[in-house]
Amino acid sequence: MIEEVPLIQVAAFARPDPALVAQLRGTPTGFVCDAMGGTGALDHRLRPAVPEQLAMCGVALTCHAGPADNLALIHALDSVTPGDVIVAAADGYTGCAVTGDLLLGMARNRGATGFVTDGCVRDLAGIRQVGLPAWAMGVTPNSPHRNGPGTVGHPVTVAGVLVNAGDVVLADADGVVVVPRERLAEVVARLPAIREAEARADAAVRAGAISPAFLKQRP
Repeated sequence: MIEEVPLIQVAAFARPDPALVAQLRGTPTGFVCDAMGGTGALDHRLRPAVPEQLAMCGVALTCHAGPADNLALIHALDSVTPGDVIVAAADGYTGCAVTGDLLLGMARNRGATGFVTDGCVRDLAGIRQVGLPAWAMGVTPNSPHRNGPGTVGHPVTVAGVLVNAGDVVLADADGVVVVPRERLAEVVARLPAIREAEARADAAVRAGAISPAFLKQRP
């Protein structure tokens, strides 16, 4: 007799060095994208559910809930460790919310530092009270089912970007960026030079510059 495949498949995964993750906190997402060759941002249509609650930085805990379902997200709560950002793939479905304030409150209570979905959320008044940064494609009061199937800890594609559990997710007013775990050390190593270059450019603009310095370096 063939065994039934479990409704929710949960995979273990390695988390990155917390010291490296800490070095990304507070870093502008634009700097991080520059360190990855100008890439890494999720779809520009993702927006924070509560505009003043948008900044986050943490380790991706992925789940694939699929359209109109959130059973995988519910199961993902058991895998949350402090500092995680839950990344819930809804396959871009926006006909109903994948979560509201109650699940997000439970995620916060477990130590999550953020939430990202390519679906929708609901219960904005409650989400505001929860205080967990939540990025989504939209808001709708329609509610999801809890049927499955789904996955936790497996790779997912969210808002056009492949996200693996253990990657680093950060967000600011410019959007959401994912740093692959295997590139984290490289990105952190490149940031000092990027910060220095940006500081020089800012100083030049304040001093009255009217064109980029690199134009003067062309033959």
